Amino acid sequence: MKAPECFDGTQPFKLRSFIQSCQLIFHNDLANFPQDRKKVLYATSFLIRRAAKWIEPYLSNLTNQDPSYLPNSSKLFESQLFTLFGDLNEVRKAEAELYSLRMKEGGHVSLDIADFKSLVSRIRDWGERALIYHFRRGLASHP
Repeated sequence: MKAPECFDGTQPFKLRSFIQSCQLIFHNDLANFPQDRKKVLYATSFLIRRAAKWIEPYLSNLTNQDPSYLPNSSKLFESQLFTLFGDLNEVRKAEAELYSLRMKEGGHVSLDIADFKSLVSRIRDWGERALIYHFRRGLASHP
């Protein structure tokens, strides 16, 4: 598998693909990434410039085994990356796109479903009923 592109922290739109690339590697090679710590340290090796400066203090204390210590928790690591280097308006943009998402005339349902799922992956706090409503609303625009 291809290694993730380095992430420098200056282009928020690249963060999601960086995280997804790392996750693909972790899921494809479970034997080499059994613990969160290994996942975080692997992903950290692809951080450069601003992003590398952010993680540097944590790496100087790798003997800390506390599960809540950032290098020991992939969820915390991901959350911090999105908080510090992610697109602050990503959720709002995805919500706006979801509101306006409509099945395209002559389009393929599978492509519309892919668009819908992509947007939903960026929205965190919507319930299943709200998502079903918007999915059906988008389909209803097509005769």
